Amino acid sequence: MLKQILNIALRECGIMRHNMMYLFGMLVFPILVTVFFTTLMHDGQPQEMPVGIVDNDNTSTSRALIRKLDSFQASQVVAYYPNVNEARNAIQQNKIYAFLYIPKGTTSALLSSRQPKISFYYSQTSLTAGALLFRDLKTVATLGSAGVGQQIMRAKGFTDKQIATFLQPIAIDLHMIGNPWASYNLYLSTMLIPGILMLFMFLITAYSLGTELKFGTSKEWMGMADNNIIVALTGKLLPQFLIFISIFYVYMYYMFGYLNFPHPGGVVMIMLLGFLAVISSIGFGIFAFGLMPSLRMSMSICSLWAMLSFTTAGATFPISAMSPAIEALAVLFPLRHYYMIYQICIFNGFPFVDAWFNFMALIIFAALPFFVVLKIRRAMLEYVYVP
Repeated sequence: MLKQILNIALRECGIMRHNMMYLFGMLVFPILVTVFFTTLMHDGQPQEMPVGIVDNDNTSTSRALIRKLDSFQASQVVAYYPNVNEARNAIQQNKIYAFLYIPKGTTSALLSSRQPKISFYYSQTSLTAGALLFRDLKTVATLGSAGVGQQIMRAKGFTDKQIATFLQPIAIDLHMIGNPWASYNLYLSTMLIPGILMLFMFLITAYSLGTELKFGTSKEWMGMADNNIIVALTGKLLPQFLIFISIFYVYMYYMFGYLNFPHPGGVVMIMLLGFLAVISSIGFGIFAFGLMPSLRMSMSICSLWAMLSFTTAGATFPISAMSPAIEALAVLFPLRHYYMIYQICIFNGFPFVDAWFNFMALIIFAALPFFVVLKIRRAMLEYVYVP
């Protein structure tokens, strides 16, 4: 049996060597995806996003506000506009993401305590840019009023402690646990890249089985295993497993070793999660082909399942805030369980028992082929490929 597995594995290596689909799907694209996403968000957050200014007051106080806005990491003042209409047109043309409007008489109203109004406009077409610039614009507006209030209170003889208590009666002590840098790279690369790697594993697994039917080599393949489907699948998928787990571990070393992403859970947990991710993805690919023993239909199922996984993972929008039906269906996606284990056991360093359900779910995904092996065997021996 071991000799049969080895012969089938060598046969599969020969198929992979002559088919460029395997080269790109198993090596080139995974590497490109990993480098692309990690370099795309290398700075953690978007920086120096273009902001416009409409300053009809044009005083030292308004210019100080503008300098403070320009000093923020996410904002960069790139243009001044004479009126609101031109600034609004600039937002609509994507020249700027936001602008600050300071009407005439703002400084005099501040100094006489008449509570002037300044306005800021920002585009929510880009959610991240809009949220970050809203934060900066709101902060600079607050700092401007606080600065004038501080000068007035000092003129009246208040101490610095009294001024601080009056301007900020409640001091906020903020702690961002696990990701104090608020880095989008830590949030997204640890979900997007594994999700895309799982997509490739789904597709390549279904593709390798489907091509046996398409090119009429299924009976030859089954004959090498004496029509034993377990031996046939083991030999065929062994080279793919070794390549995919190597790529996955290289990705994990790059993320947690080279880029030094937080991983208090330790190396053992990282290795275990990588192994479970690979065997569960290959298992699901075999299961999808077993449900629909067709190259086209099985790859379509794998593509659909992988795309839905990005939504149900819960990285960008919490599952608990979704529809109860979607929350229940989320357990059917391997990426959801991968991301939960990563969050619980690697990112936060909690023990294995806190994510036992997710570990068991990935093991079940890896065992799914046992429910369809007889159907795959019958398909390989009896089915005729229909384009």
